[in-house]
Amino acid sequence: MLEEATASPTVSRAEFEARAPALRVALLNAQFDLRASNESVVLLVAGDDRLGIAELVQLLHEWLDARHLDTCIFDEPTPEERERPRYWRYWHALPARGRMAVFVGAWPIDAVGALVSGQLDDIGFEAALLEMLEFERTLANEGTRIIKFWVHTPPAERARRLEQVRRDPRHDWRVEPSDWDLHEIHARAEPHVERLLLQSSTPWAPWHVLDGRDDRTRDLALAEHLVADLGAARAAPPAQSVPPLSPNPGRLPAVDLGRVLKSNDYERRLDDLHGQIAELSRRARLAGQSTVLVFEGWDAAGKGGSIRRITQALSVRDYRVMPVSAPDEAERAHHWLWRFWRALPRAGTVLILDRSWYGRVLVERVEGYIDQPTWQRAYGEIRGFEAALIERGYVLLKFWLHIDPAEQFARFKARENTPYKKYKIGAEDYRNRARWDDYAVAAEEMFARTSTASAPWHLVGMNDKRAGRIEIIETVCAALARRLDDVAPSA
Repeated sequence: MLEEATASPTVSRAEFEARAPALRVALLNAQFDLRASNESVVLLVAGDDRLGIAELVQLLHEWLDARHLDTCIFDEPTPEERERPRYWRYWHALPARGRMAVFVGAWPIDAVGALVSGQLDDIGFEAALLEMLEFERTLANEGTRIIKFWVHTPPAERARRLEQVRRDPRHDWRVEPSDWDLHEIHARAEPHVERLLLQSSTPWAPWHVLDGRDDRTRDLALAEHLVADLGAARAAPPAQSVPPLSPNPGRLPAVDLGRVLKSNDYERRLDDLHGQIAELSRRARLAGQSTVLVFEGWDAAGKGGSIRRITQALSVRDYRVMPVSAPDEAERAHHWLWRFWRALPRAGTVLILDRSWYGRVLVERVEGYIDQPTWQRAYGEIRGFEAALIERGYVLLKFWLHIDPAEQFARFKARENTPYKKYKIGAEDYRNRARWDDYAVAAEEMFARTSTASAPWHLVGMNDKRAGRIEIIETVCAALARRLDDVAPSA
């Protein structure tokens, strides 16, 4: 792909001036049409010619309406970005529906740079390419167009241009000392770049290689590709098949709902566990160990009470509780996972979710807010998201709090008769209760498709709240202790 880009003739000044005005109008029209659509666009600009890339970004700001164009330059990750999974900073920067963003460098440069520097071996590079493809597929499935440009200037020409600019007193400021180091790195990276381009160019996220030897040729090619890609019907990734589930009785009937813990035993055990989790959370803060706790389950199963028993022992600076309800306007303007990526905690802190991303395959599925292909696709997207957390070293614990219908009904009535709990019960709770069997089917499939060795589901019987709370905190303490022992420096 790189050789082909520099094989075509260059564009003359007269030809450029004849073709450019119509392309500028077409680009502005496409940007205007995007604003009224339910899509967003990411223009990824990378390559081996830093000066050429900078000129292209300036061109985009000149030819497009800069008020509706976000630009993100991805250099070395900041300390805050290093605390999160690799793709956190890209999720954080995604444009809202109707907007366009220019990403400079980004994930392709990360992958090639890690390989050339020795941070990745060949197998690791293949894994990075697969992660890249899955990330782009995930965005494309939810209406984000990804159009990728690689600016290629052959090494000899690149060195000549750097020297020419360096010797020009009017423009020598454009060349930085690091440009010569980058020039050498790109020369070593070129074979791997060819592999990157071939393996990661897809109909829904194509690569366009631009000839960096000539400014006019490069600029016209970018504009023409961009107009064509924005005007064409969006290429959607092929649907991923979801294998049928093997017949099984399910996990909910096996949950022990008969356990009872006496009040005195509960208070004694809770005090002991509070001491343990307080000490573990302090160790986690010092070690930079992040934790995510997910609470799902039936209405009135005890999610809020269980969360409070955990946070009672934590310093307020060490945790955040995120109640998850219907997305707000800003969240609806982005990919459905965007709000959860943005919420990931900093090193050493705990994020506790009262409901979570699993609403996609529970309430949104059962209530018909999304169609079947969409919620089936979400299983893979969830597994990928959670795999990114595990790879980054997060402790991820997922709890399903289980009660039986009779216990739920009794708690509903108790809420109605308790003045400070009346706000927690309404018509929607009874409507959801009427669909108990539908939610049970959805929950069972959720367990089967998203319970993995590294992120299993913990089903907790909560007919007796005291017994359930103790089981939850014990599970949290055990997981944190294992992780902290694993990462502790050897003596």
